Amino acid sequence: MSTASLSRPGVAAVKWSVLATGARMVLQLGAQVLLARTLGPEVFGVFAIGLVVLTFASFVGGFGFSWSLMQRQSLCDEDIRFAWTWQLLTGLMTMLAVFALAPPMAQYFREPRAEWVIQCLSVACLLQCAAAPATYLLQRDLNFRAVGLVQVGSYALGYVAVGLPLALNGAGVAALVAAWLVQAGATLVASYALKPHPVRLLFWYPDARAAMGMGQAVFWTNLVNWSLNNLDRVLIGRLLNAQALGLYNVAYNLATLPNSLLLGALQPAFMAAGARLQSDRQRLARVYLQMVGTLLVLGLPTFTALALLAPTLVQCLYGPAWQAAGPVLAILFWCLPAYVMWGISTPVLWNSGRPHLEYALQLPVLLVGAAAFYALGGQGLAVAAGVAGGLLVLRAVVIVSAAFWALRLRWNAFLPDATRGVCLAALAAGGVWLGLELSTALAQKVHAQAWLALLCGSLLALLAAGLPVLLWPGLLGEATITMLLRFAPQLAPLLHQRPAARELSEPLAQPAKQSQA
Repeated sequence: MSTASLSRPGVAAVKWSVLATGARMVLQLGAQVLLARTLGPEVFGVFAIGLVVLTFASFVGGFGFSWSLMQRQSLCDEDIRFAWTWQLLTGLMTMLAVFALAPPMAQYFREPRAEWVIQCLSVACLLQCAAAPATYLLQRDLNFRAVGLVQVGSYALGYVAVGLPLALNGAGVAALVAAWLVQAGATLVASYALKPHPVRLLFWYPDARAAMGMGQAVFWTNLVNWSLNNLDRVLIGRLLNAQALGLYNVAYNLATLPNSLLLGALQPAFMAAGARLQSDRQRLARVYLQMVGTLLVLGLPTFTALALLAPTLVQCLYGPAWQAAGPVLAILFWCLPAYVMWGISTPVLWNSGRPHLEYALQLPVLLVGAAAFYALGGQGLAVAAGVAGGLLVLRAVVIVSAAFWALRLRWNAFLPDATRGVCLAALAAGGVWLGLELSTALAQKVHAQAWLALLCGSLLALLAAGLPVLLWPGLLGEATITMLLRFAPQLAPLLHQRPAARELSEPLAQPAKQSQA
């Protein structure tokens, strides 16, 4: 993976993944804003209840059979047929179970309207499980161009072509349900068309135990991760109401859009390419530290500026009906760098032969989170968001520590990049403050005060953090410059303005050794 870390196929995979994720992010933001303004928080809350149940059912139904296809160093038709057979069976059984259990689930959330939503979304369990083998085979091939086209195309078909027209014609929550089902169906058809695979049923074969063992690890990991990712929604929906859940869910989705661009692009490519480096711990450690360093240097100032602009951003995009989501969005923005660090650390555990650690180490975090939500979740959205953000940070600390231990790295390996990120974040925060003050002074002459505040805050944050980097590119550090030049060679003249920056780019040809225990 790089110039000694990332190979050319790996770089191409990440580039296509970033491009596709970015396109989907823009499409998703536009569609979600229009849907939110049309339908309102309460409708989104009812739909969010159905999604909580669906994501849990999808994790249970998947059981990790298709995941094992990406992790194996060699594949045969029997491996694929076995995974396809059991994905189909577990998807079918999960669909029937969710449909049957919809009434008590709706009763738990004290929302009768959710019963119909859960029953309709149960069909997506089967569709998603059936699409998994082709999707993971495409990722195994590092064909993220095809994966990205499927993601963007299916989302556009579901939400833009179906969901938005239905919402504008008064369909309510049915518009969101139809959009999700169309998206899932389109993903199944397109993935199989791009990566046809054997579909003849196979219930057992000589290597089935190995596949089942990998599936078991994935199952428990998915179960723990689902619990940690959805504990907030489960308890907010129970302790508060559908409207509060709708406000929280929209804020969470908006906060995770930039997170999805980073994590959705880097994690699958790192996992697939890292599977080929399972026996080369030094190269795995090198690319991991480069990713962590780049995230700290570029991510901390970005998320800091977004957190300070969160209330203004909500007001501009969603309107007055969603203002209560502003503080929630700010808290989540502050904590999302930790979530990305968690996401790029989990492939290290899987590719170093320690997949069980991901769920085993997070079980105590889950217990702490459940206790905190039960104690504090009923005190309002901002408090619930604070608990959720604290869980993201705690998970990151636990998993990043395990990744450093697996790669025999010292904690001080990323402290220089963390210091750079904090300094740039302070500059970005100062820029936002100055921009908001400037917009207040100009507000008497401009009617669109919220948009003016967002524009001034964003531009001055970019200027405050970006100008020093333009003048002294070496401020970015070795890891960030290495990654930037690897993925965007056209930046070389800009980054080579100073001799120090030229020296820092040398790892492209001969990577420096990282501090290891």
